[in-house]
Amino acid sequence: MQIPNEYVSTAEDVADQVIRKGKNVLPTVARLCLISTFLEDGLRMWFQWSEQRDYMDMSWGCGKFLATIFVIVNLVGQLGGCVMVLGRLKVDIACGMLFFIVVLQTFAYSILWDMQFLLRNLALIGALLLVLAEARAEGRSLFAGVPSLGENKPKTYLQLAGRILLAFMFITLLRFEVSFLQIVQDLLGSILMILVTVGYRTKLSALMLVLVLTVLNLYHNAWWAVPTYKPLRDFLKYDFFQTLSVIGGLLMIVYLGPGGVSMDEHKKKW
Repeated sequence: MQIPNEYVSTAEDVADQVIRKGKNVLPTVARLCLISTFLEDGLRMWFQWSEQRDYMDMSWGCGKFLATIFVIVNLVGQLGGCVMVLGRLKVDIACGMLFFIVVLQTFAYSILWDMQFLLRNLALIGALLLVLAEARAEGRSLFAGVPSLGENKPKTYLQLAGRILLAFMFITLLRFEVSFLQIVQDLLGSILMILVTVGYRTKLSALMLVLVLTVLNLYHNAWWAVPTYKPLRDFLKYDFFQTLSVIGGLLMIVYLGPGGVSMDEHKKKW
């Protein structure tokens, strides 16, 4: 067991060095990745206004007026929420707006009955919870010299819920194919996701999972290689940016750590 432990310790040292060098830009990169799916969808609402309105009218038979209201709410809610998250302006309100959009689209597009899309939306909610956790951490840092009555429990539970919900994204990436590379990919990803969920060697596991998901995302969801007239392009683009948002959530875990409810935290008491 000595050799594996040495390798893990070395990997953790390298990960710590990477995190320290990138600590000033890491939260911004994490936020940018996280809001990417909302930004892309908000811009799509703008550039495909008529198509989106007609689709809602045809799907629900709600009429042009209500369909237009739906498009406006999605457009303003998503682009406004993205600007607020990036600018760190009323982050709790911004996350509430984006959370509302996720729930609204879950019902409007009948995602509730599609398990893969539902799990991805839950992972997206997990990423938003981690943004809230980071905002709470920033709020406490403003009062660093003021005595504290204890741990920031809401932040801790937000981190726990965020870690658990992010795991749903990887479930949608599992492919039960009989090939060596696919089996290795499923096993490696599953182990890393379990480690992130329980909060064991969390920063290293999350950083490795970021690398795995980035490679898989670029390979499986290369929407830019598909001609614009093919419907597959939109599906791949949707998957690409949703996965990028979850990568942003994982980067937030790398930056924040696992929180109080984690094996890493309990190790400190052993």
